Amino acid sequence: MLTVDFDRIGVRDGARVLDMGCGGGRHAFEAWRRGATVVALDYSEAELKEVRSILGAMVETGEAPYEESGGAVNGNALQLPFADDTFDCIIASEVLEHLWADTVAIGELVRVLRPGGRIAVTVPTRWPERVCWALDHRYHDTPGGHVRIYRQPELEAKLEAAGVWLRGSHHAHALHSPYWWLKCATGVDRVDPPWAVQRYHDFLSWQITKRPRWVETLDRVLNPVLGKSLVVYGQKVTQ
Repeated sequence: MLTVDFDRIGVRDGARVLDMGCGGGRHAFEAWRRGATVVALDYSEAELKEVRSILGAMVETGEAPYEESGGAVNGNALQLPFADDTFDCIIASEVLEHLWADTVAIGELVRVLRPGGRIAVTVPTRWPERVCWALDHRYHDTPGGHVRIYRQPELEAKLEAAGVWLRGSHHAHALHSPYWWLKCATGVDRVDPPWAVQRYHDFLSWQITKRPRWVETLDRVLNPVLGKSLVVYGQKVTQ
């Protein structure tokens, strides 16, 4: 399930794309399917091992051309291993809330984006996130957890200060918010989640794989109110 609207940042055949903090690689995989040359970067080598495995399968089946695929790279968001103006499009999905030096990471993202290139940054939406923090401190007070809750104007101001023109925003994944509230209310790190949490997880998995129209419509209608993720789009200032 994608958080970012690829059409709004110009992910297309031949585009050079950075998925910074790629995690399991969901955005990178879709960019590869669209014919882009993608670099999937993450700090976790364990996540990248799985990404490389799936990319290899995509190359074998022809979903991603080997000679233009890019690849998976281990790296630090605060010191990206790329030259200035390298990428046409950048995705940073659910990453900045984990970083104390978020302005440094934003500066690095803008540095490696070409002038006029597009960027999409996603973070947890403020009020659903506050509910999670209130229900269980282990949701955020854990190694690698969330270190801040963003207000939208705060995130947009940091992007603008780094040299980005704002190009709109929206919210996504409304039906995920109640799942995380339920999970936090019953213990976010329980190894044996309660029946209700398991059933809600099954429902979300069914939504992702089957994408029934009525559920997609419900999610879209609720996004402005319940959306778990805030997505902000921008374009690097041209000189």
